[in-house]
Amino acid sequence: MKKRNIISIIIVAILVIIAGILIANNRYLSTLHGDAADFTVYDTASITRLFFADKSGNQTLLRRTDKGWTVNDEHRASQRVVNDMLYTLNRMRIKMPVSIKKSDNIITRMSATNTKVEVYQMMPRINLFNKVKLFYHEKRSKVFYIGDVTQDNTGTYVLKEGGDKVFVVFLHGFRGFISARFSANPMDWRDHIIFAEPMGNIASVKLEITDDPNNGFIINEKDRYQYTMTRLNGQSVDFSDNKVLTLMSSFGDVRFEAFLNDVDPARRDSIINSPFQQRLTLTTKDGRSRSVTTFRMRANADLYDYSEEDLDDFHDMINDPDHKYALLSEGNEFVLIQDFVFGKLLKPADFYSKDYKDEIPQVYYKELETVESY
Repeated sequence: MKKRNIISIIIVAILVIIAGILIANNRYLSTLHGDAADFTVYDTASITRLFFADKSGNQTLLRRTDKGWTVNDEHRASQRVVNDMLYTLNRMRIKMPVSIKKSDNIITRMSATNTKVEVYQMMPRINLFNKVKLFYHEKRSKVFYIGDVTQDNTGTYVLKEGGDKVFVVFLHGFRGFISARFSANPMDWRDHIIFAEPMGNIASVKLEITDDPNNGFIINEKDRYQYTMTRLNGQSVDFSDNKVLTLMSSFGDVRFEAFLNDVDPARRDSIINSPFQQRLTLTTKDGRSRSVTTFRMRANADLYDYSEEDLDDFHDMINDPDHKYALLSEGNEFVLIQDFVFGKLLKPADFYSKDYKDEIPQVYYKELETVESY
């Protein structure tokens, strides 16, 4: 009988221990879930504004409007970058809490370098059992600070405003850190679009070429998908329909590579006051006009296997074959463009002529003999 009692006591003790572990684990998970709610946004469609600020003085306000997201209420935001941000807020998860001792050190570092994040959402004043929601209003729902990355580069430190506990967060399904996504620099959020016009909205396209003015042209729509083309001296061009249609259909999504706001103002003025290479102007049927003016860009000596002496010997006339400087009429923005994107848009009038023939490079046997084999 005593032996049975001892076994019963042991079994009860084991069950109590297991129950205690399960309860503690459940509390831990509940705590993590509650903490996660301080960072994760499950309903990103309700987000109206996002605000970012860092210790360098950068500030960015993203606002949702009927026409899309804006940056600091002035510029159009890149929808792709905003979508990445919304996805991050929705999929961001807590990997683990950080020990109190380690949190103190991390908070000290974060006091010198961090990005403050504020999330604003449309939320109901009355919410009955998450079923009946009434009287929606905009509310600042979350405020937290993004710190640097963990030592293994797989997580990012984050701290709730007013909190004393640091967490490591990660993006579900992504291996790496997410701190770079929370940028407070407005330039990182702005759209790079130059032209975004469907073919049916375009009234005319004009190209001016400084070094070859007779090869400049203007294309006007005379009927739906039917056009006239004349050189800028007034001479009519007997053009290839396919080539003109290809050009006119190429303005649906034309973007530049990068902003050049960090270029020295004196150098910028020197460039844009020099003779331009081409000026491309698109006018829509409702009278809107936008142009991009290109300027030659000095080749990077290291990239193209030149020496700086080579460039100086040619009096700075060796151009970068892949890039150009450009000035946008909208906002007077100074940007960098790629020949891969713009090369097809800046071809001269001769190219569109029906009797134009592409030059085929000639390769001679002697040249082939000099090609090294690998």
